[in-house]
Amino acid sequence: MSGELNSEEALRTVYPDPGQTRGKVLPMLDPHARSFIGLAPFLCIGTARPDGLGDVSPRGGEPGFVHVLDDTHLAMPDRPGNNLIDTLSNIALSPSVGLLFFVPGFEEMLRVNGVAKTVTDPEMMERFTVDGKKPRSVMLIEVREVFFHCTKALKRSGLWDASKHVPRETMPSFGQIVRDQMKLPVAADLIDTALEDDAKKNLY
Repeated sequence: MSGELNSEEALRTVYPDPGQTRGKVLPMLDPHARSFIGLAPFLCIGTARPDGLGDVSPRGGEPGFVHVLDDTHLAMPDRPGNNLIDTLSNIALSPSVGLLFFVPGFEEMLRVNGVAKTVTDPEMMERFTVDGKKPRSVMLIEVREVFFHCTKALKRSGLWDASKHVPRETMPSFGQIVRDQMKLPVAADLIDTALEDDAKKNLY
């Protein structure tokens, strides 16, 4: 393909050197990063599949659901989900992870890169108990790089701007989407009801 930028050298013909921006990458969690993680109820985690494809998965909970253990270690509970365990399987084979933390209303984001492992250590499981329910497992992340990401992406998207929120009825219900994609011989409204019931009963 014409104009393909397939090396860093080629990319630098289009993008200028970041200069002092490189200095924002820290090797550990400073007080600002700790505070941001304590406020964040949502993140996306990136891993790599054995076949080389990347994978990104959402994680959410109460603000600060990811615990800062010390300057270079985080702990995150794994709550009930679809049981595909894509992220956990990827980590078992290749522990590198990238986390992107969001705080509602903040246009800055926090990026954390490191290596992870999955444990069922009793002490760790206990610290994440909610309403008497322990997580399925706990992910321990050894932090290698930490830096704040600038506001431009969220400014462009208007993610937190309620006036730009898209009415849900713009697309079919999730039950209808699941029915169509999986070719299920079940009415969409029954799938929607089952999904809503599962979300109520198995959130933790």
